[in-house]
Amino acid sequence: MGEMLEPGLDRHEWESEWASLQEELEDSPADVLPELDRLVERMLEARGYDVSDPVALEGEERDIVADFLAAREITRLRTDDPDAVSPGDVAAAVNGYRSVYEAVMEERRAP
Repeated sequence: MGEMLEPGLDRHEWESEWASLQEELEDSPADVLPELDRLVERMLEARGYDVSDPVALEGEERDIVADFLAAREITRLRTDDPDAVSPGDVAAAVNGYRSVYEAVMEERRAP
């Protein structure tokens, strides 16, 4: 029970979670990447995106998932080998998650 949330309810949760992550980003952006990844993945899944199969998606949806997967690549690389990832990479990942977050928030459609 309680699984079907009002679309507005999860939006509100996402917004507050995103806001608290933004504060942490200022201190140590690289450390926040895994949390951003989890938040954005939950958002995409709630909206019915299939992040495991971007090829099945078309147009804008494909772009959104591609941005997510590119950011995730950097996040995973940093987890495996922190030295392999530059501050520029971290910034690119943060920007990728941000663009996906904004795209999902703008969508305003229930799953």
